[in-house]
Amino acid sequence: MTEHVWSYRPASGHLTWADLTGYKVEATDGDIGKVDKHSYDVGDAYLVVDTGVWIFGKEVLLPASTVSRIDLQEEKVYVNATKDRIKNAPEFHQDKHLRDPAYRADLGDYYSAGGMPGDGPVGSHRA
Repeated sequence: MTEHVWSYRPASGHLTWADLTGYKVEATDGDIGKVDKHSYDVGDAYLVVDTGVWIFGKEVLLPASTVSRIDLQEEKVYVNATKDRIKNAPEFHQDKHLRDPAYRADLGDYYSAGGMPGDGPVGSHRA
């Protein structure tokens, strides 16, 4: 059930020309960091978020389907996941993401699973 996890949802406001690098990222319960890298590739869209000191400078990979809304004026990306859900996600490994289909499937499964307490269905972020 992970076939759509790597695609932006139509209501997110995703625009292929927009460079999201440096945009603040908001979880459903607060700020989690800034976009370090992103991809708009069809079927492989994602954000790499630098969490700064929040979780000791860890980078996390968020599939595009976690994006509930992009605010170009505020330069913010709102994601439909709690801080804990993101903090507990499988650690981001750039080499594995690019070369290991099992790693990519694990990430997709993690974010497409039923969710954790406080997480609503993707797209239900209250901003």
